[in-house]
Amino acid sequence: MKNSQKLILFTALISLANTACTTEMEPETIVPSTYTGTASLSQGMATVTTENLFECSNGREAPVGISTALDGNIWTVPAMVNFTDNSFPFASDLYNPCSGIMFNSENEAVAAMADDEIIEVDANGEVITAFVFADNYFEMYINGIPVGKDKVPFTQFNSSILRFRVSAPYTIAMKLVDWEENSGLGSESNQGSSYYPGDGGMVAVFKNESNEIVARTGSDWKAQTFYTSPIKDLSCPTENGSLRLTNNCNIEGSNDGSSYYALHWDLPTDWYAAAFDDSSWPSATTYTNSEIGVNNKASYTNFTSVFDAPTEDAEFIWSTNVVLDNEVIVRFTVD
Repeated sequence: MKNSQKLILFTALISLANTACTTEMEPETIVPSTYTGTASLSQGMATVTTENLFECSNGREAPVGISTALDGNIWTVPAMVNFTDNSFPFASDLYNPCSGIMFNSENEAVAAMADDEIIEVDANGEVITAFVFADNYFEMYINGIPVGKDKVPFTQFNSSILRFRVSAPYTIAMKLVDWEENSGLGSESNQGSSYYPGDGGMVAVFKNESNEIVARTGSDWKAQTFYTSPIKDLSCPTENGSLRLTNNCNIEGSNDGSSYYALHWDLPTDWYAAAFDDSSWPSATTYTNSEIGVNNKASYTNFTSVFDAPTEDAEFIWSTNVVLDNEVIVRFTVD
């Protein structure tokens, strides 16, 4: 063998060896030992697949993204929603600056509704009217039937009215989403910080044909979280049975949250069904109007006579952390 051929062979062997070493030394993606919970973990920004789900003057952009977790699971953030599904009906407007429909009272809004806005769950049932203020987005099912979704995913802040025909008992199931500007990191530009964890909250009142309250949000509802972010320190989340707790986690805003974590859990496939067993879920946590920050929002304050009825006050509900938990399922059965 000539020297030039030996040199070529030697170079090829060295290159092959280096490739093998490089392959063997590639670090594996390992879940940090400081996290001991059951969630699937992702870190950093999601890949944005939809820049803005909905256009509204003076409203925030509502992106949808895909987060790849450290365990390889793929998650849609902030949630997989039916906003663009035409088979899932929109709720009617109670107060919506984006559409320009802004009623001054719930009675005015009810009077303006047409019969074809009533969703039929049971043909021989009673017509129930629901009033909802959600920060930011909701989808409602009655006995597994979609009866209304929010018209505004993020902002401006709006409130909704829904009507459906149903026979008691029936189960209310709602997907609640606190939207995010920083996709996959549960945060937005606010309060002087580029990564500021926004808060959620939902309040609802349900009335029968006699204008009597048959259900209202409170601690007797069930609530479970399925997406939590941003998490700065993975040692702070804890779990106790079905409780997914982050109340000891830092919720301060920052200007660099690009390396923060998110926690994801699978939704049960039948969470919206009446037969779904939510008995092991935590009770909803209640929050005051001032904790949610609605005293300056006409989409709420125009309707305090229904949301804050003197003897049957509806309470804002969410999971145990109204700031960090971004996708929450709530359920209640009306007897």
